[in-house]
Amino acid sequence: MSRSDLRFRFWHAACLVLALSAPAAQAGLFDDDEARRAILDLRQKLEQGNEAQRVRQSELNAQMLDQIAKLRSSLLDLSNQLELMRTENARLRGQVEQLARDVSDSQVQMKDLKESVQGIDERTRRLEPQKASVDGRDFMADAEEIRQYDAAMAQVRSGDFAAASTSLAVFRSRYPSSGYGQSVLFWLGNAQYGKRDYLEAISSFRGFASSYPGDLRAPEALLAVANCHFELKDTKSARKALDELFKAYPNSEAALAGKERLAALK
Repeated sequence: MSRSDLRFRFWHAACLVLALSAPAAQAGLFDDDEARRAILDLRQKLEQGNEAQRVRQSELNAQMLDQIAKLRSSLLDLSNQLELMRTENARLRGQVEQLARDVSDSQVQMKDLKESVQGIDERTRRLEPQKASVDGRDFMADAEEIRQYDAAMAQVRSGDFAAASTSLAVFRSRYPSSGYGQSVLFWLGNAQYGKRDYLEAISSFRGFASSYPGDLRAPEALLAVANCHFELKDTKSARKALDELFKAYPNSEAALAGKERLAALK
């Protein structure tokens, strides 16, 4: 309580005493000593009230300070907890980012592994023998062998005899024991004939006829030999090849064609 409030209370109490003492004075009930004692008693009571008020205010202030201290402590604890949460969140975020990178790396590795396995499977399929068939004969050949033969025959069918001749010659060198060997030799002679390499064609056709005399195309090979000699203007060798044809395959269509060719020369 401020000093002005105390002064006001004291003045108010004095006025009250005077107001109460006035009628008494007039009646002669109180004298001056009693009035002073009353005033002193009132002052003492006021001071006691003021002291009690100061004590109470002091207690309230102490309680407030204690509450403020506790609030500050709670705020400090909360701040520390928030900082710990931020640190933990940062750590967890780092872990999540690392996991995301690990997953991405794993996906790339899985993709590479899958492609590698597919490549191995493809190479394995190329190496594994597969069933093939040509000219009514069945045999086993690897995928690359089949592919090269088909490519060479496509060149023959397209009339690219130079490329076909090279492809078929390479095939024979690469796959000397291939089930395609019989067919390759025959068509090699035809490709060489088509590009007018008659001497090479004669060698291929004679090799075919001597190696595979039971093949239905053996008579055609001998007739082709005769035709190559005719193209080279070597009539004597051509007649000799036709004689071989007539003796070995007298009833073949190739022999009939050879006879017609021979008759045209006479």
